[in-house]
Amino acid sequence: MDDNNNTEKIEMAKVYDSSLVEKKWYQYWEEKGFFHQEVQKERPSFSIVMPPPNVTGALHLGHAMDSTIQDILTRFKRMQGYNTLWVPGTDHAGIATQAKVEAQLAMEGTSRHELGREKFLERVWDWKRQYGGRITQQLRILGASCDWERERFTMDEGCSKAVREAFVDLYHKGLIYRGNYIINWCPKCHTTISDIEVEHNDRDGNLYHLRYPVKDSEEALVVATTRPETMLGDTAVAVHPEDKRYAHLIGKTIMLPLVNREIPIIADDYVDREFGTGAVKITPAHDPNDFEMGLRHQLPQIMVLDKEAKMNENTGRYQGLDRFEARKAIVEDLKAAGVLVKIDPHAHAVGECYRCSSVIEPMVSRQWFVKMAPLAEPAIDVVRDGRLEFVPDRFDKIYLGWMENIRDWCISRQLWWGHRIPVWYCEACGKEICASVDPLSCPSCGAKDLKQDPDVLDTWFSSGLWPFSTMGWPEKTPELEQFYPTSVLVTGRDIIFFWVARMIFLAMEFMKEVPFPKVMIHGLVLDAQGRKMSKSLGNGVDPIEVIDQYGADTLRFMLITGNTPGNDLRFHPERLEATRNFSNKIWNASRYVIMNLEDYVAGPRGELTLADRWILSRYAAIVEKGTEALENFDLGEGGRLLFEFIWNEFCDWYIELTKPRLYNKEDTIARHTAQSVLLEVLEGTLRLLHPYMPFLTEEIWQNLPKEDEGSLMMQSWPQIPQYKDAEAEGNMTLLMDTVKAIRNIRAEMKVSPGQKVEILILAPDEVQRKVLENGKSDILKLAGGASVELFELLAEKPSQAASAVLEGVEIYLPLKGLMDFAKEISRLEKEISAATEDIQNLGLKLNNPGFTNKAPGAVVAKERERLEALLGRKEALEERLKELK
Repeated sequence: MDDNNNTEKIEMAKVYDSSLVEKKWYQYWEEKGFFHQEVQKERPSFSIVMPPPNVTGALHLGHAMDSTIQDILTRFKRMQGYNTLWVPGTDHAGIATQAKVEAQLAMEGTSRHELGREKFLERVWDWKRQYGGRITQQLRILGASCDWERERFTMDEGCSKAVREAFVDLYHKGLIYRGNYIINWCPKCHTTISDIEVEHNDRDGNLYHLRYPVKDSEEALVVATTRPETMLGDTAVAVHPEDKRYAHLIGKTIMLPLVNREIPIIADDYVDREFGTGAVKITPAHDPNDFEMGLRHQLPQIMVLDKEAKMNENTGRYQGLDRFEARKAIVEDLKAAGVLVKIDPHAHAVGECYRCSSVIEPMVSRQWFVKMAPLAEPAIDVVRDGRLEFVPDRFDKIYLGWMENIRDWCISRQLWWGHRIPVWYCEACGKEICASVDPLSCPSCGAKDLKQDPDVLDTWFSSGLWPFSTMGWPEKTPELEQFYPTSVLVTGRDIIFFWVARMIFLAMEFMKEVPFPKVMIHGLVLDAQGRKMSKSLGNGVDPIEVIDQYGADTLRFMLITGNTPGNDLRFHPERLEATRNFSNKIWNASRYVIMNLEDYVAGPRGELTLADRWILSRYAAIVEKGTEALENFDLGEGGRLLFEFIWNEFCDWYIELTKPRLYNKEDTIARHTAQSVLLEVLEGTLRLLHPYMPFLTEEIWQNLPKEDEGSLMMQSWPQIPQYKDAEAEGNMTLLMDTVKAIRNIRAEMKVSPGQKVEILILAPDEVQRKVLENGKSDILKLAGGASVELFELLAEKPSQAASAVLEGVEIYLPLKGLMDFAKEISRLEKEISAATEDIQNLGLKLNNPGFTNKAPGAVVAKERERLEALLGRKEALEERLKELK
């Protein structure tokens, strides 16, 4: 192919085959550089950054939906003439990538520790070069028109420079600090993870009631806990200050069983008086709420678990036991000591690592943190004052609720793969050095023996800089000046806290303006039962397999339509079939139009028919409404409008109405006018549909007779044509309603499609009568009529005729000779009798208090709906019987 695409035209295939089209056109678009645009300051800009998928990942339906939305917006703005930039890229995925390579090493009989840090990182980079491009290749299959020439990676040279710059800046401002704090430790991944990376899932467990003896008293305080193994680290028991049951015990001490350590009884408002016994054990080193309470009451922190989630040296004879083994042993010892009062079954939420699903262990650790309070404030203000808006806006409250209660962010990870923390420690004088460039010597004592902090940064730290680091920050690049802030962020509701919030507060800190004025939130793709897709459930769907079977356009259109903004989408395979049928409908209609354009030469049209005026008016409406839907990020509505217009109005009505003129080659003016309107509407509709279904529309476009032989994706977006014609739309609606009414009568009366019927129409209004008179030929063709007679008045209604009433119009179909009346009357009487019996039985059931009072409300409501449907059916049957007698 060349720029003018001067390839020999071939007749369009009878059946559209996506497998022969999609790869061809994507390769053409990419080779011609259509996805890339240089900075053009004279044009308005539209920019968007791709939420970087993990470099370890493969395309899933969530990625497919997210990328399709971004692609639709980018293609739309490109066609509107914007200077567009869609930045693609991948995230280094610290935990996941390191786990992949460590698994490889284990199969080779070695480990990262045997290799050493430097050699291990070489292996990770090798892995990234070999496997890291899988998902970006899959995005190409989906049709993503992002600028691959500007593809980024969160650990490429530019992003790494930005990360170090940001860390050093925050450090010297006092917004990054190192300290002992309660963190979430994953004993399998061997690293900390942030609060939002902990998934809380309900698990069946037990509530253990333990008797703690009060010192110098005959009393005992019973506490309830789900984790008796951590009692070895208890440093207090807490009660609510207003709980009268325990008021006399506040300030006293108890003896901790098994350990025989004296600990105080304290009062704190945090205690829930209704949970358990109202008295809770406090283990500051292993529970985030206990940690905060410990700080308030200056309690010691005693660690009882190590990094492997085994009992440590502070646990005596339990040392070395796994935490769950230790629980069993401790419960048995408590039982033997007479301390265990009872065990109640208790389902409760357990924190699990979002990566490996291991149970998280909260523990006090020395880590690096970002001080969030000063950073959160401007990030809250921009949403409150409207500088940044969520679409839909209900996500404002979710975002603000989290930001207003945010805790300091633990950013250090005990990994080797990632951005290493740019802090060094002088072995000679203990000086802590944070610098953008690796220091060669200590600035305090001059010693050269410096040791870099071994930890790396949380992956979300680098991806939080993504909107501006990908455009060259901290350098002042032309891209940063033209495309920042980006125009919109598209992302799923599940990473508002993981990623969106961090981009906002880091952008406000470093760029002093929002990273994007709009955040378009979409829901998750669930299975047909409304469940998350997962390997464990076996309900996952591979988008590439779907594309192989149905084509990328089918998957894209299905994911975008049939859903409202922000809501989850249930994946129903039958919707793929329906969307593929839509693709075939477009192909067949386009093929029909193109086959009838062989002798077409552009030129003035003749007089437009009612159908011409109507379709041009409807086309003008779809341009206006479709454009408005995309501008408002309501992509599903835009797709729905196009579906309705193409399938119903253009294909089912207008194309059918053009056939007499196209097939009559003697009336060249009428034929040319029909050709001209068909071509204009088809060409414009392909432009509107292109962002949604780029491959199908490009293939059809290349077969159209037109002056511009270039790619459809480089064409301009349709302007709203001056074709608004309310009169034509009203008149055409009357004509279509008349045809639909006749078709409905035929279906209800079971008149075979091949039988022609007489059509009698009573139209007292002169205007309506004239419209129907002019449309007689269309009514005959589309409704299977033998004849059409119009009346201003009827002395009496026709006998043995079925009828329909429209606004101001009555339609009669005499059915004598078209059906066996006696047989049809007998059938209807039997159906009415059966419906009457069902109504009586259901009425007795619903009038029985024994049913209505005892059955679930939903069951009763369903039975009432069934009764209403039966009554409606009986009424319709009786009306039909009346028409036949």
